[in-house]
Amino acid sequence: MPHPSGRPWIIAHRGASLQAPENTIESFRLAAELGADAVELDARRTADNVLIVHHYDTVPGVDLPIVAMTRSELADAAPWVPDLSDALEACVGMWVDVEVKNDPRQSDWDPEDVVTRAIIAGYAAADIVVTSFNPRSAAVAAEAGLRTGLLIGRGIDPADAAAAAAEAGHEMLLPHFSTLAGNHGEHIIASGIRAGIEIAVWTVDDPKEISRLAELGVGGIATNAPDIAAAVLGVS
Repeated sequence: MPHPSGRPWIIAHRGASLQAPENTIESFRLAAELGADAVELDARRTADNVLIVHHYDTVPGVDLPIVAMTRSELADAAPWVPDLSDALEACVGMWVDVEVKNDPRQSDWDPEDVVTRAIIAGYAAADIVVTSFNPRSAAVAAEAGLRTGLLIGRGIDPADAAAAAAEAGHEMLLPHFSTLAGNHGEHIIASGIRAGIEIAVWTVDDPKEISRLAELGVGGIATNAPDIAAAVLGVS
């Protein structure tokens, strides 16, 4: 889904997280004001399977992990943590990268893909792209017909992953920006073009690097500073 202008999408990482608390309604609304095209946020579940937005499986200063608390208990302990539905409403006018957090090393490990299936059931009509580092979670969303992207870690070469991600039905491959360093970046972009998949990178705040990646041809740039990206890319 290339940007109509040909420039990369500006994806506000957890909202405008350099100027407002990350993954909050405030940070999402500010992202739009600062020129973001999209917002990246993190989806998890409470004990009663309400979808909420928080990067980590625990909240600082709260004794229990999020998955061990009901939505009401979490609201009492951390009132700034939004429901996914409220977060999406705050992102009106932007599309949203909903990252499904599903890591077997964390307290809310979700082998049944409860979070992904709840997104499919409740938000399939929303302007979202479901992404995950967990290939199965991303695949479940893709199989249901949602727009999806596969996140990969720094140890994986995007050039090797592009074709497989496209074959799995994903429209985006999301590597760390450092994997596109030097001349290898051109090879990665070419691999994405051959596979028919968009390469969007995370997470870049440096203006020179944003400019380099844009010239390289990435389709999206996740940034904590959407205002900096907007200035570099000439977004008024």
